[in-house]
Amino acid sequence: MSIDFANLQKQYQLYKDEIDEAIHSVLDKSNYIMGEEVTQLEASLQTFTGAKHAITCSSGTDALLLAMMALDIKPGDEIITTPFTFIATAETIAFLGAIPVFVDIDEKTYNIDPTKIEAAITPKTKAIIPVSLYGQPADMDAIKTIADRHSLKVIVDGAQSFGSTYKTKTDSNLGDISTTSFFPAKPLGCFGDGGAVFTNDDALSQKMKSLRVHGQSKRYHHQYIGMGGRMDTIQAAVLNVKLKYYAKDLELRQKVARKYTKALEGKELILPFVESKASSAWAQYSVRVRNRDNVQVKLKEQGVPTAVHYPVALHLQECFEYLDYKEGSFPISEMVSKEIMSIPMNPYLTEKEIMYIGEHFEKL
Repeated sequence: MSIDFANLQKQYQLYKDEIDEAIHSVLDKSNYIMGEEVTQLEASLQTFTGAKHAITCSSGTDALLLAMMALDIKPGDEIITTPFTFIATAETIAFLGAIPVFVDIDEKTYNIDPTKIEAAITPKTKAIIPVSLYGQPADMDAIKTIADRHSLKVIVDGAQSFGSTYKTKTDSNLGDISTTSFFPAKPLGCFGDGGAVFTNDDALSQKMKSLRVHGQSKRYHHQYIGMGGRMDTIQAAVLNVKLKYYAKDLELRQKVARKYTKALEGKELILPFVESKASSAWAQYSVRVRNRDNVQVKLKEQGVPTAVHYPVALHLQECFEYLDYKEGSFPISEMVSKEIMSIPMNPYLTEKEIMYIGEHFEKL
């Protein structure tokens, strides 16, 4: 058996007629940047998330940049975040000349550990960026309490978690600004790069709308130093179709996760943990195993693809050597990075495929 990790082709075939029609509609109008489909998508995203403002942009990375630029993050400012995430979270902080300040993760959820945040706050701290890793929001009550106590802003990096929830709110409605990514392999993905920022603050919304078009207040009049961060109309058209079915896809992801848990219980590995007050969008189904390299080789031989998200914690990356962190600075992140392994996760995994994967874990 050969199993597809994300099965993007299956999803396209399901919605092919509608997607093709939507793309050709854009081609016929030839309004490739900021066409009406972008406005339609932003309205639909607001409805789906409950956020007052949804502003689309060119990628999840640019969404983080827009959020920090809107909050006037300057060189030398410090932003607290996790070292166990995709590099964009900290890379964008550094790109603006600010300083990523890392805090270790919770061993069960792999999200930032709120009990360790306060010790990292200094007079230079301006914001906290929790990451909703693998699709599950961090402990936002605890983080918000700390942020309010120290007058800090919270930017939620929800690149992996669109559609997840924390208590009664969606992940896109939790921070002063929340962000997401529509990279093709994300739970809700377009056919290229794309992202969005969400906020309930009118002033921040207006500023981010301006920043994504080079800081324009009106054409060729520039209020801010901005960026070219617009989502192209074809990507918006694709997302307009896929968003209609996204609630169903999320439920299918939940079912796949439950079946995985049942199939893998009792094996020599650590399964994902989701807090009772949260739901996960299941961007990944990631387990922890010993002898990961050997396990990956054996699974590959049986047609089971795997991936590692992420093999090197950010504080040990060459590009962050200047921060002077060392091996042992964040022991939980380092331990998890040596053991974590993602197995195929998409809404279309069959019972047979899930059982097949479970059986081969039994043989390892």
